[in-house]
Amino acid sequence: MTLYTCITYIFLLLFTSTHVYSVSFSGRVTDPDGKPLAGATVRIELSDLARATSTNYEGYYHFTGLIPGKYMITVSFVGYQNLTLAKEIADDTTSDFNLLRETVFLDEVMIEDRYEEQRRRERTITVEVVGTEFMRIHANGSLMHTLNRLPGIQAINVGSGQSKPLIRGLGFNRIVVTEHGIKHEGQQWGHDHSLEVDQFAHNHIELVKGPASLVYGSDAIGGVVQLSQREIPEAGSLKMNVDVLGRSSNQLLGTSAALEGRNDEWFFTSRITLLDYGDTRVPVDSVDVYSYRVPLYKNRLRNTAGNELSLHSSFGYVDNGFHSRFFVSHVRQRAGFFANAHGLEPRRVDTDLYDRSDREILYPRQDARHFKLVNRSVFESGNSIWTSLLGYQHNYREEFSQYVNHGYKPPVFPDTLAMPSDLERKFDKHTFSGSIQMTHRLSDQQELTAGLSTEFQDNNIGGVSFLIPAFRQWQWGGYLLHEWVLRPGLRVNYGMRYDFFDLRTESYHDWFPTEEVFLQRAEAIHRTFSSLSGMAGVNLQKEQLIFRMNFGRSYRVPLAKELAANGVNYHHFSYEVGDPSLEPETAWQLDLGIDYDTPVWSARFSPFVTYFPNYIYLNPSYLFDFNYGAGNQVFNYTASEIIRWGGEITVLGNLTENLMVELTAEHVYSEQLSGDKKGFTVPFSPPASLLAGANWKPWGNKGNRDLRQLAFRVDARFTAAQNRIVPPERKTPAYQVFNLGVNGIMCWNQTPLNWNITVNNLLNTQYLEHTSYYRLIGVPEPGRNITLSVHVPVDIFKND
Repeated sequence: MTLYTCITYIFLLLFTSTHVYSVSFSGRVTDPDGKPLAGATVRIELSDLARATSTNYEGYYHFTGLIPGKYMITVSFVGYQNLTLAKEIADDTTSDFNLLRETVFLDEVMIEDRYEEQRRRERTITVEVVGTEFMRIHANGSLMHTLNRLPGIQAINVGSGQSKPLIRGLGFNRIVVTEHGIKHEGQQWGHDHSLEVDQFAHNHIELVKGPASLVYGSDAIGGVVQLSQREIPEAGSLKMNVDVLGRSSNQLLGTSAALEGRNDEWFFTSRITLLDYGDTRVPVDSVDVYSYRVPLYKNRLRNTAGNELSLHSSFGYVDNGFHSRFFVSHVRQRAGFFANAHGLEPRRVDTDLYDRSDREILYPRQDARHFKLVNRSVFESGNSIWTSLLGYQHNYREEFSQYVNHGYKPPVFPDTLAMPSDLERKFDKHTFSGSIQMTHRLSDQQELTAGLSTEFQDNNIGGVSFLIPAFRQWQWGGYLLHEWVLRPGLRVNYGMRYDFFDLRTESYHDWFPTEEVFLQRAEAIHRTFSSLSGMAGVNLQKEQLIFRMNFGRSYRVPLAKELAANGVNYHHFSYEVGDPSLEPETAWQLDLGIDYDTPVWSARFSPFVTYFPNYIYLNPSYLFDFNYGAGNQVFNYTASEIIRWGGEITVLGNLTENLMVELTAEHVYSEQLSGDKKGFTVPFSPPASLLAGANWKPWGNKGNRDLRQLAFRVDARFTAAQNRIVPPERKTPAYQVFNLGVNGIMCWNQTPLNWNITVNNLLNTQYLEHTSYYRLIGVPEPGRNITLSVHVPVDIFKND
């Protein structure tokens, strides 16, 4: 209670009530000759509040209803250099801007705009920031398929339409995904459970590589994927946009339509996304599933089709130092699993039935639904900014498969049970969360941030098969972070966090008798955990060089699955057993960063090293289970001492005014220092890889009236063999994949059409991805794949 009392005292001490009034900001944007630039974008940002507008035909812009403060201002126009500056707006202010014609094009892939680049440069940890342009150009079948082009970011591919994130080889519950500031809570522990997120619904994505437990608590050992809608609609406007997406490898067809508007203080946004895809095609006509050759009809992985429906809406109010926004979303994903790889009996598949259609979803399949309601409110008073977050989530997942009477299960499923015979598993999770954060400017050089957070999870189960028990979990924590600019170009930050967890699992008995007894598979467990974490970082900028360092202690509370699992995981071909005595994971982490930038080229080097005294993972045993399956190997959750190190190197340069080249290398090394697998690596360790690419704009950012910003892209990924594995993983050979792309803007009836064509795996190479969900059974990645996407923005109404 002492820490809680201290944090409360600091909140009360630093809070001051100040009268806030509104001011205006206006001016004109011109070219070097003084001619007005109609349609230039002027963006202003203060704390978490961002607003943007466009100049009228005479080059004038105007903002009203602003609160006094120091704003970051970005002015941009196609074919001209962006202008970014900080400006104190205390009263009604007028500022004119003169833009210079663009002479170089640098770092399109990595950053959204110059302001985001400045934020990245000032961090003490490694962060990648992308926006709508990156997402449109590299749009793929799922969010992580799109983002895995970034250095240090990988994906666990669950077919071609779903995926899970990995950051430097860490995933599942070792990284956090946030949406609108709230931690996304699904069933992320599962290998086959993808991320229930719409990639079209976010215009700003930050990927934190490295420890982030200070702000986000448990699970953020490996990093954070932050998804947000940062900008609010322009005052006096009503706009819509439509995205259309198609892919050849799985015949994906998708569309996403958005509508947004604002009068003055009130605004809204809405979006609907529909995706439908067929069975994945691979460049082989058969695969081996546990030594059984499975022929593939027309190179298709049977029953890997799926579809997705996403609904998003937000509405809010902004005025005089206060803004509040509600986010409501519902995502539904339906997808099949490869019919020949569910359990250990590939011969039982009715190939005629499954080969009849490449879009029909049969057994086995999953149906996941995720509802989310979030409120984010920001109040500014004097030198303090208060941010509150309230969230509710409902994650509902069902897995269906034909009933099979393994072990002691009855030959015929009883009709007296309430559950259907084909419901293999059901997970029903409710999550309530809330947080409050206060950032207080102590002086022009110092800033103090304090926060409190809490979360409650209620997870229920159902279905014929058992893997993890139902559980309830409650967490609360608090943190303090101090940032200090010691001198221009040198800043430090340091902080501490305390968390408390209470986890209660329920007992579980089989619904069928084992001889004369209904066997108890899981006992009720009650565990409490507490942890203290901390970090210290430094950022040094000197001319063209930036050096950053972050050192800290992170932690992760063991999952209910790791404590109490006792069942078959058909998707992993394993029988998993938990250990109720496991203690929380801890990690000591050192992250470095060195950036060097010139007007022509830039280089980034981001090494890291992490030491885990007790890394929790599934350890294979010599036992096999025949009571609940057909001989699945038994795996036990255990803890081992490990060391991890690696990093990323990125070089970007302009060979000519219109030609940019990119070279990115990444590597992760992991080794167990104790336990039965001493000397082995840990699961899902990605192999070293090198990405080389080029981007050529023959007309620069200009072009004729009907075709502008034409760009050609080519890249090649060279991935090394992964021979350091831990059972049941298999060694993965090296491979090379080549990709091509072209994108631009076409005008149709004065409406810009942003179009993009990408050809992945140009040479139709047969290769295996080490972190893929189907790697265990030797299923290769998709062959040649052509992606076509079009983005159409429409201004329905705009008040100039």
